[in-house]
Amino acid sequence: MPSRPNRAPSTSPRRVLVTGAASGLGLALVQAFDARGDDVLATDVSPTRPDVLPERTAYLPLDVRSDEAWAAALEHVRSTWGGLDLLVNNAGVAAGGRIDVATMDEWHWIVDINLLGVVRGCRTFTPLLKGQGHGHIVNTASLAGLVHAPGMAAYNTVKAGVVALSETLSHELAPHGVDVSVVCPSFFRTNLGNSFQGADADMESAGKKMVSGSKRSAEEVAAVVVRGIDARRDVVLTDRDGRIAWRAKRFARPVYTAVMKRAARRIAASR
Repeated sequence: MPSRPNRAPSTSPRRVLVTGAASGLGLALVQAFDARGDDVLATDVSPTRPDVLPERTAYLPLDVRSDEAWAAALEHVRSTWGGLDLLVNNAGVAAGGRIDVATMDEWHWIVDINLLGVVRGCRTFTPLLKGQGHGHIVNTASLAGLVHAPGMAAYNTVKAGVVALSETLSHELAPHGVDVSVVCPSFFRTNLGNSFQGADADMESAGKKMVSGSKRSAEEVAAVVVRGIDARRDVVLTDRDGRIAWRAKRFARPVYTAVMKRAARRIAASR
């Protein structure tokens, strides 16, 4: 692994930008960074500052689908801080649908937010990070980016894309002193289920139940993510379920495949 020249000291307050910061994991991460004493710029689609943000936290409206909004965020960071230590591409929406039920409009919607939103963030801030010779990009994917259950083609695809993008950039940016991590949580309690939309009502209902029924909170997941960021891990798996599923796919592929096919048969029988 190449050396990391000119890295900012890990003990100093960091300059952090978080997208999707007004709820769920994004809000929990903002609160965790704020509690550490980091300087945080929270961003979300709301045109006004959400009341839930910590008092110290700055806010900037940012629609991750807009190149102009990303350019404005870069200019804000340059003029306010002169640089950035940590970019957290967290904004995302949920979707579930069988390939013959989900519409192409759903595909375009989730690709633009969950995948291209991350791409835009990385493209916008990479020149700044390379120029300063240090920094860390953290992209929120999902366990769905590593383990691909049936009935979630669009969601699995975009999250797998975020994993692939993050691995690619971890290699590409290493010579410039920039680290890249990808976060892959399994289901946890959040309002992400509220963003479900689409033609496949059965898969939407199942997804909402898995989110609302999880024993893990966003704050618990955020604590694990922060530790993973501090350790500069390439892949941050946030829970035991995810680690078991990922290891099963890697080291016990026939068992993993059998489980996924059983799930597909259950979905087919429900139609």
